[in-house]
Amino acid sequence: MEKSFNYAVVRRPAESMINGITTASLGKPDYINALKQHDAYIDALEKCGLTVKVLKADENFPDSTFIEDAALCTPACAVITNPGAVTRKGEIAGMREVLSEFYDVIEEIHSPGTLEAGDVMMAGSHYYVGLSARTNNEGAEQLIAILNKHGMTGSKIPLNEMLHLKTGLSYIENNNLLIYGEFLREKEFDKFNKIIIDPEESYSANSVWVNGKVLVPAGFKGTREKIKTAGYEVIEVDVSEFRKLDGGLSCLSLRF
Repeated sequence: MEKSFNYAVVRRPAESMINGITTASLGKPDYINALKQHDAYIDALEKCGLTVKVLKADENFPDSTFIEDAALCTPACAVITNPGAVTRKGEIAGMREVLSEFYDVIEEIHSPGTLEAGDVMMAGSHYYVGLSARTNNEGAEQLIAILNKHGMTGSKIPLNEMLHLKTGLSYIENNNLLIYGEFLREKEFDKFNKIIIDPEESYSANSVWVNGKVLVPAGFKGTREKIKTAGYEVIEVDVSEFRKLDGGLSCLSLRF
């Protein structure tokens, strides 16, 4: 039976987002358009049946709209991360207060461990943890120990090319995995039905399953059709301004 999400937490983009971290070479984001796209993203989550808590923008942290990296929400507990990007470490301030509205048990990743939840993909009660420039082995080990304590499991996946694990992977339930790039060579994922994303549509490998529907970034017809063929209702969401900061659909919310 498909699990059901009830809530999402998002953070409004800050005007300072134009100074966010990026390797995309797509130009600076248009803040006004980013706000409109964020509104549409919230609307898409609500169409999937979620109650969305909207946090105000934090001008001190240009990348803080990518709230997924600040916490991991599991069925048993929430985990406040320790971002690997130095300029993002302060984004976790206040997350305990936010999450305590929904969770009785809140764990934390501590230095020298670093973890950004964009490197964490949930498949049932198992969590794949990417070892990246942002998530180190110590952070991954801490997370796996937390998961084990609460009856879940985890395994580490080394990254060589991707920014985050979910840059090239999305589990969309029913044993279906959107997959691209270096992860095609990873034996760990051979157990899944692989929906291979075309190289020219690689950005859309970061799509999001929510209560039977799949949010897909707008403009990637091949991926959209493959997901439809697999039996899902697709909701396209334009997040082109966030793409300019290396951000994808999953980055913009916590879903639980």
